[in-house]
Amino acid sequence: QVQLVESGGGSVQAGGSLRLSCAASGYTWRHYYKAFYMVWFRQAPGKEREGVATIYTVDSSRNYADSVKGRFFISQDITKNTLYLQMSSLQPGDSAMYYCAAGRSSLTLSPDDYVYWGQGTEVTVSS
Repeated sequence: QVQLVESGGGSVQAGGSLRLSCAASGYTWRHYYKAFYMVWFRQAPGKEREGVATIYTVDSSRNYADSVKGRFFISQDITKNTLYLQMSSLQPGDSAMYYCAAGRSSLTLSPDDYVYWGQGTEVTVSS
């Protein structure tokens, strides 16, 4: 099993920044953490869940949604078992519940490819 706990959400004005964190733990994580695909998703009310950014723990290769390229940066600190999402130049359209997830499929932004999910942290961007 892999347990994921997000933090760092909050309210910010447009143009501001936030850094989200996702702490990973559990038996499966401890034994296979070197070979996980980690991802951030977001879901706004009434909208589908959208993949934002993903990273492969082995080599830190990354993939981003076009909507956040150049503004968001995904990173990891394996020593702390933590995934991060640095968000800059935030816009009201970035307001959503943000979830981290883990899987062992590929560097994809599709929710179907991820098995383990956190409970989410809310981000609100005001204009």
